[in-house]
Amino acid sequence: MNDAAPAPTPAPAPRKRARVRAPELIGKGGWLNTGGKELTLADLRGRVVLLDFWTFCCINCLHVLDELRELEEKHRDTVVIIGVHSPKFVHEAEHAAVVDAVERYEVHHPVLDDPELATWKQYAVRAWPTLVVIDPEGYVVAQHAGEGHAHAIARLVEELEAEHEAKGTLRRGDGPYVAPEPVATDLRFPGKALVLPSGNLLVSDSTRHQLVELDADGESVVRRIGSGARGFGPDAFSEPQGLALLPDGRVVVADTVNHALRVFDPATGAVETVAGTGRQWWQGSPTSGPALEVDLSSPWDVAWWQGRVWIAMAGVHQLWTWDPEAGTVEVAAGTTNEGLVDGPAAEAWFAQPSGLAAAGDRLWVADSETSALRYVEREGEGGYAVRSAVGTGLFDFGHRDGDADQALLQHPLGVTALPDGSVAVCDTYNHALRRYDPATGRVSTLATDLREPSDAVLVGEDIVVVESARHRLTRLRLPEEAVRVDAVAHRTQRAATEVAPGTLRLDVVFQAPAGQKLDTRYGPSTRLLVSSTPPELLAQGEGAGIDLFRDLVLNPDVTEGVLHVSAMAASCDDDPANEYPACHVHQQDWGVPVAVTAAGASRLPLVLAGLDA
Repeated sequence: MNDAAPAPTPAPAPRKRARVRAPELIGKGGWLNTGGKELTLADLRGRVVLLDFWTFCCINCLHVLDELRELEEKHRDTVVIIGVHSPKFVHEAEHAAVVDAVERYEVHHPVLDDPELATWKQYAVRAWPTLVVIDPEGYVVAQHAGEGHAHAIARLVEELEAEHEAKGTLRRGDGPYVAPEPVATDLRFPGKALVLPSGNLLVSDSTRHQLVELDADGESVVRRIGSGARGFGPDAFSEPQGLALLPDGRVVVADTVNHALRVFDPATGAVETVAGTGRQWWQGSPTSGPALEVDLSSPWDVAWWQGRVWIAMAGVHQLWTWDPEAGTVEVAAGTTNEGLVDGPAAEAWFAQPSGLAAAGDRLWVADSETSALRYVEREGEGGYAVRSAVGTGLFDFGHRDGDADQALLQHPLGVTALPDGSVAVCDTYNHALRRYDPATGRVSTLATDLREPSDAVLVGEDIVVVESARHRLTRLRLPEEAVRVDAVAHRTQRAATEVAPGTLRLDVVFQAPAGQKLDTRYGPSTRLLVSSTPPELLAQGEGAGIDLFRDLVLNPDVTEGVLHVSAMAASCDDDPANEYPACHVHQQDWGVPVAVTAAGASRLPLVLAGLDA
């Protein structure tokens, strides 16, 4: 018998990681939130650096900003988050617009404005949002696309902190963030507005997390509703947006970042939650049921139509409804796939629906990411159908008037029904108010020189526009004649990926985070959905499956297009002793422009989580 004390169990060795030197951070727009200082990776040596490739039109990017707030606060002395702003739309390449967005969404870390996608290309990024982790010695150690990765990154950060503390290569201290000077205005990036029965105007003051009641002049503040601090209590909102008047005079509020619907009573000032749990909806969650028990995802606008409140659920590219009498919510249209597909409501695709307007037998929808004006109407016995009036898809946008099938918008956020049966569209990134007339099928421009208009309401013979980036309401007389605007057409700035004709191997790279494994207790834990624009681009390979890889066969007669790829993986804590392990969903949608060339690649890797070997 050996009486010697047992040898101590050695600490586990750090996981072996691929060591790829991080490219330098470059962007023509320069740096924000640094007090004017230009940052380099050398300046950040000794810290864990998290690059967040985002663009401010993208709802998934906004979700990630919120996901990272806790990590940012908890590891403030070791982690530096750098937002790399990488525009999709032409407007997003304007430096002033990036400055506005950084304030609007309360980005409290340095941001590199990269209007030409230089750093995006250096890091071979293919999707918004993408997160890249750089260790304290300047090497890329992980990449994640999409949402739901905060837990994995938090664990990796703790590993890196321990590893580099032991090596002596971790440097603690204050980060490079310098807060900009606050600006005093009555409104700050207002979102939506409505006319109360009293004649006063109610505005969602989104960045201040409040509702503001203004006098009928649209300028004098009558009262503020909400504490002004981000929260989910009876006196708090989080970036509220849409407003709709109920038949009883109360107001439904789309409390966007709280993923909830609230009801405000102008008579008493009371606020109550009527739908949502405060948690964000994820794939596999219920899509109908008691309103206070079902998760929602970034409701952006609301409208009373057909006896229910319709919800533009921007976060999942769907329309939902809330029935106040039954106290229930349910999906009304959309599949969660992002794109522009018309047809029966259950089969239609939307892309960040952000504005709603009820007009008789139609519900108009501003579908922002497809730069489209859509509508819902009844079809058949109790069913609904989705149609497109203006817009063609995710990658074509601009400012062009004329016949609707040729007209172009740029990321519209609001739509307003006009008395003559036409609709006004807040063409947000064109800084314009547009008009679509169903009777003639034509689009015209009513007003220009607005600054990111996000909503408009009729007040007598005037239309009051929410100029979000000018922090005010602007009253216009509805013109009888259109404004003449030179036509401009754009496509996304992203360069097409060159792929070879014939068979293309699609690989979605996913590595479960440390301490986790794919969750197969209830069936397959991964999902892959592939389609294309135009549909003829794919001869074989479209549709849904459970493997994260697939051989696609390209049509030799189609030389360019867009591959739409949606991937999901569920991972759970790998601890046999834990009967109820914590589980996490990782998901991302890619729209990959491709050009078919003889010298193109025969493999297309898309990183969901990990590094492509």
